[in-house]
Amino acid sequence: MNPISTGILLEALHWRYATKKFDPVKKIPADIWAALEQALVLAPSSYGLQPWKFVVVQDAATRQKLSAASWGQTQPAECSHYVVFAVRKNLDADHVGRYIDRIVEVRGGTRDALNGFRDIMVGSLERARTGGRLDVWQSHQVYIALGQFLTSAALLGVDACPMEGIEPPKYDEILGLSAQGLTTLCAAAAGYRSAEDKYASAKKVRFKPAEVVQHV
Repeated sequence: MNPISTGILLEALHWRYATKKFDPVKKIPADIWAALEQALVLAPSSYGLQPWKFVVVQDAATRQKLSAASWGQTQPAECSHYVVFAVRKNLDADHVGRYIDRIVEVRGGTRDALNGFRDIMVGSLERARTGGRLDVWQSHQVYIALGQFLTSAALLGVDACPMEGIEPPKYDEILGLSAQGLTTLCAAAAGYRSAEDKYASAKKVRFKPAEVVQHV
């Protein structure tokens, strides 16, 4: 694989910003969106367990409801594609078992050969659940996927906005997530910035590198 240049990476990261107003007419081309969905599928997670589901909401009426459940922010309704990042509730041995089956399907081998790995994963989940850390751990995993999505969008010239100013219980109700064993954590709007978004031309403000990067 030929890596992209450092210049291209940094240019994309300087270009991106949390888009406040999208152009509702401009839509992400199908091939570019397909690549962004694959970026979500390929997101890393601890053990590779993928404790998430990414709900891509295209229905206009549903997106209007989600906008209302986002403290009236317009991004869910105006953007080209809207993704809700949901966490799998009650992550358990059954999920681990399905993951083991998928490993065998993709890489070959047998389930028996992976029993040790399975036991490690199940044990980690049980310890996290007993210690009350499982929800926190799962949330951390989902944010890794969100970060990969935002960076991938920037590299493809797609604007995006991470959405935490939302009402997760209302999202769950609107999307019927609870019945699927899922709960909303955050969301992301993707599309193309409106010419009326004043934040598009604002300079990016960050602390100086010496204040946030420490070399040991």
